[in-house]
Amino acid sequence: MVNVHKDVACGPAVLLDTPYAFQENVADISARACAYFARSVGLEVEVASGLADLRSARWVFSGPGSPTYALRGWSGAVASVLRDLVRGREATLVFASAAACTLGRFAVPVYEIYKVGADPHWVGGLDLLGEYGLDVVVIPHYDNAEGGTHDTRYSYLGERRLRGMERELPPGTAVLGVDEHTAVLIGERVVEVRGRGCMTVRRQGVSTVVPAGVVMELGELRGLLRGEGGRESAPGRPVVAESLPLKDVVVSARRRFEGGDSRERVEAILAVEAAVAEWGADTEEDEGGEWARAIMRTMVVQLGRDGDGRVLEAVLPGLVEVRQELRRRGLYGLADQVRAALAAGGVELRDTPDGTVWA
Repeated sequence: MVNVHKDVACGPAVLLDTPYAFQENVADISARACAYFARSVGLEVEVASGLADLRSARWVFSGPGSPTYALRGWSGAVASVLRDLVRGREATLVFASAAACTLGRFAVPVYEIYKVGADPHWVGGLDLLGEYGLDVVVIPHYDNAEGGTHDTRYSYLGERRLRGMERELPPGTAVLGVDEHTAVLIGERVVEVRGRGCMTVRRQGVSTVVPAGVVMELGELRGLLRGEGGRESAPGRPVVAESLPLKDVVVSARRRFEGGDSRERVEAILAVEAAVAEWGADTEEDEGGEWARAIMRTMVVQLGRDGDGRVLEAVLPGLVEVRQELRRRGLYGLADQVRAALAAGGVELRDTPDGTVWA
């Protein structure tokens, strides 16, 4: 989502920590979030310390945590200020995960249902999207598949629970689903879907899927929410594919490594290294990074054991340059992983005043 964040970045910028403010490490989470935006987006973000900070902001971010905890913390004055910012089109709100749940007329109490076992139900939302004429409930993590053997789509509700909850919605209120690693940009007149997944408009079990890359008029989205059009997906420009998830890149590289010749095996290793570096710059969460680095180390070791040492020697200058570039970008952890992977393959790197040499 780095490119999306860059496109909407502006200042003064503040972070609302309310969704995760109940956690003991709230300060650490906020510090990492602010560091992420500074490093990857080039945006200086401060944690909002009061209503004055929020009123003067032109960019407001809030993200993971508990939707219901956030709603309790934002009731009253904060909700009023957020509504004024949206109504006056004075600021860009960037709400993700739990915070995104609060944007609609109602919200999903994710923790209470999925973790505590409460009966499926809705709670009142901020209804900020109502200022755009959108009568919706927002469900992020719409395509979640972490459950494996059980259905965790729709913010961990699954089809059975969502279908029952839909029957409790007032007539005219639709579900606006947003896939993971996907953004829906809503402006004064235009709506754009960006990222790796889709936006889904769902009315009583009937869905219209809008893929990433589509740009539509705001009025067209209102029509879809009312059940007008009935197309499989909305019109727009061709889908622009973004980079694959880290797991997919690593699995594909591993397959190429296992069935490839010496050149293909080296290319597979470099593909994993590049994917890990890109992923590390795009998220503060590990989300498989350590697993991917372990796979890379295994492939380097296997390359040496299979008698391809001469090939490894031929590409060492390139690997050394990769490590140097990581160090120049401040990604010292990833640079150390490259060094450790080479060491596991029998190659020692030495940093000297004249540069890095290997033996």
